[in-house]
Amino acid sequence: MSVIERVEVTGFEYVVPDLALDDGGFNIVCAPGKSHRMVRHAITIHDSDGVVGEYVTGWGGTAAAIAQVLQLAPMLIGRNPLHREAIYAHFRYGLRQTDMMGIGLLDIPLWDLAGKAYGASIATLLGGDKTRVTAYASTLHGDRNGRLDSPEAYVEFAEECRSLGYTAFKVHGFSEGDPDEESRTVSLLGKRFGGEMKLMLDPSCDLRTFAHALQVGRACDEANFMWIEDPYRDNGVSQHGAKRLKSFIKTPLLMTEHVRGLEQKADFIVAGATDYVRADPEFDLGITGTMRIAHLAESFGLDCELHSCGPAQRHCMAAIRNTNFYETTLVGPGMKNALPAIYTCGYSDDLDAIAPDGTFPVPSGPGLGVSYDWERIRANKVMHETFKAA
Repeated sequence: MSVIERVEVTGFEYVVPDLALDDGGFNIVCAPGKSHRMVRHAITIHDSDGVVGEYVTGWGGTAAAIAQVLQLAPMLIGRNPLHREAIYAHFRYGLRQTDMMGIGLLDIPLWDLAGKAYGASIATLLGGDKTRVTAYASTLHGDRNGRLDSPEAYVEFAEECRSLGYTAFKVHGFSEGDPDEESRTVSLLGKRFGGEMKLMLDPSCDLRTFAHALQVGRACDEANFMWIEDPYRDNGVSQHGAKRLKSFIKTPLLMTEHVRGLEQKADFIVAGATDYVRADPEFDLGITGTMRIAHLAESFGLDCELHSCGPAQRHCMAAIRNTNFYETTLVGPGMKNALPAIYTCGYSDDLDAIAPDGTFPVPSGPGLGVSYDWERIRANKVMHETFKAA
């Protein structure tokens, strides 16, 4: 029987040009001439048969999540790496007083290891039949720096995305949360692309009040938007607030990005507080947790839309019937994707990596089906932890 012998966590830094934090310090925005230092983490799980599961974190690799990874990693030593269900249940219990986001960052490389052990892609292990996924362009937050700096700039960027092959476009608006400005962006996009592109809005809780969310929601109604996400400062966690907003607008709500766990998402569904269900392999306890959420949504006749981009998302989507779009996030005019370019196999989530038919490929190799630039990762190392048997 194979057992886990070693887990390694390597933090590495990289610099993204023309990017900065907004005045609030949480959202990244286009900022020509500036640069922003970011840190991501590479996680490897080594078993006694010499198989290595690998994963480099995306947007879910926060400092808080990595702290959980460092807490959990020693508990993997000596366990069968193929016992993902038991590990999922154990870790979920152990982190029940937290947001549990660290679990997914270990579950994904366990799936990569399993795929390599069996010589099959994760999509194949999941029973997936899709080889390509249809994508939407998901913008950076609005800026005041000459890129996404006005409602008209969003329309111009949507034109660029459509010319590349995107059939859908989502706005992350301005952090100031001005409902008039947000409504104008919605209105202009609806007038320009109505019937030509699917349109979505994610205020990301930047609208300050229920009244502001109602105003913008009604603008989405008029522009025939596909959905609106986490509209206002209930922080995307109030079932009552979401249900009340739904009673006043026609545009479907996409909630549950900000609540963790199967039961919490089920509660949103049962309360009638969301129309689409959100899941993310990093945020929602891995590929193991994401597939549970997708099947939960399916049992209620709802679609499950995956958050963010990455190879784990593509593999999950290959096996989920009730899903519509892959999120190419966070992108802006003249920008590369802010996630690190650390693949040596041609994998990319850059805006212009989309095929003319509006799709991205699902990697077909064993496990995640990607290879990483370990030389670059190690050359830019800022931390390293190794866990192994004493």
